[in-house]
Amino acid sequence: VQLTESGGGLVQEGDSLRLSCTASGRTAAAPVMAWFRQTPGKEREFVAAIRRRDGTTEYTEAVKGRFKMSRDNAANAVYLQLNSLKPEDTAVYYCAASSSTFLTNWRPGDYEYWGQGAQVTVSS
Repeated sequence: VQLTESGGGLVQEGDSLRLSCTASGRTAAAPVMAWFRQTPGKEREFVAAIRRRDGTTEYTEAVKGRFKMSRDNAANAVYLQLNSLKPEDTAVYYCAASSSTFLTNWRPGDYEYWGQGAQVTVSS
């Protein structure tokens, strides 16, 4: 499975962005897709996940109510809508895919496939 992200950029505090991730290859081998983020010197952290079959989602507490993950199975794509952005949301955002069906897999090691990352920078 190959993952390609797009949609990052530089925005101001309070603005919105939409990240996209398109999957190709054996997409049936990736029933759960997720977004992680990472800042320099810190570990990659879970942001959100979605089960592609039914659209069920999970979010880390820091983004609940502000970020929304969705999917378009016909396009083999998932999206992350980032609203009310804060400077602490600044990070490289990675799309990931897992062969597991568990949404509670929040560790990077639970995901076999990764995109190249998209930079999101929020200025105050």
